[in-house]
Amino acid sequence: MKEAYLYEKIDEQKVRCRLCNHKCLIKNHARGVCGVRENQDGTLISLVYGKVIARHVDPIEKKPLFHFLPASRSYSIATVGCNFRCLFCQNADISQMPLDYGLIRGEDMSPTMLVADASANRCATIAYTYTEPTIYYELAADTARLAVTKGIRNVFVSNGYMTGECLNDIHPHLHGANIDLKAFNERFYKEQCGAKLQPVLNTIQMMAKMRIWVEVTTLLIPGLNDSPEELKELAQFLVGVDNNIPWHISRFHPTYRLTHIQPTPAESIHRAKEIGMEAGLRYVYTGNLPGDEGEKTFCHECGELLIDRFGFSIQKNMIQGNQCPRCGTVIPGVWR
Repeated sequence: MKEAYLYEKIDEQKVRCRLCNHKCLIKNHARGVCGVRENQDGTLISLVYGKVIARHVDPIEKKPLFHFLPASRSYSIATVGCNFRCLFCQNADISQMPLDYGLIRGEDMSPTMLVADASANRCATIAYTYTEPTIYYELAADTARLAVTKGIRNVFVSNGYMTGECLNDIHPHLHGANIDLKAFNERFYKEQCGAKLQPVLNTIQMMAKMRIWVEVTTLLIPGLNDSPEELKELAQFLVGVDNNIPWHISRFHPTYRLTHIQPTPAESIHRAKEIGMEAGLRYVYTGNLPGDEGEKTFCHECGELLIDRFGFSIQKNMIQGNQCPRCGTVIPGVWR
């Protein structure tokens, strides 16, 4: 256990967490929405500091990050807990463990141990992923700051619900992020996730201004967030931030508490990609469709194939430095 970062003490032993946009007012001996931050006699405590529930060496493409050190290894970690209650969560067994089962489990791992393990596995990045890095921010921030001293970069795979104060605190030790923009309507966020849309939009805008490399993922769920009108609005929002932001449109598979909805048809994913390109985005990718042409990276200027992918594997990378080998156009991203 560790005293939490980014909170304030209120009278009558209450505390206000300022880490995410729920901004929970937590009474003594109670926990925040995430289930892993507890008020202990007026001091907010992280219950998951050093309690690592998952750690793997992944390809960076799995995050997914397609324009950030392609073909590199990413040391990926998580603790239990989440500040969202997504009914379609793919990792609900760990993200919802504190709330569904009343449990907090994990392997004891300090930031020093995590960074040493990442180095030993020749990882270019540490990815704070699988659940929501905001809720184990103390561990993520301490690890990120140490990682930078060892030449390792840091990336968040996040729902984007952190406060601006949190982003300012982690900057400049955060180098990249994939933000789940789960939909472009408030009803979806309220009913499916237990959250609000606008804070996520604010995070994407703020990260872009901070020059943190941002990619965005939307899981397309039939009947809930896949209307052409909504997808057009979402794509136009991204274009308004930066038309170089890669947008990953991923196929839904029934899971957790959303098992009554059928998988997303491939044609819906392809149509969503067309909508994104028509809106002016330069890089739109299809996800959960292995072997699909939409996994590949093409030059936005001349159409040259730059990165040939199959799933999370790079078959060939033709980018020279940061340029298209055919027309010399600078390709946006973080390259070796």
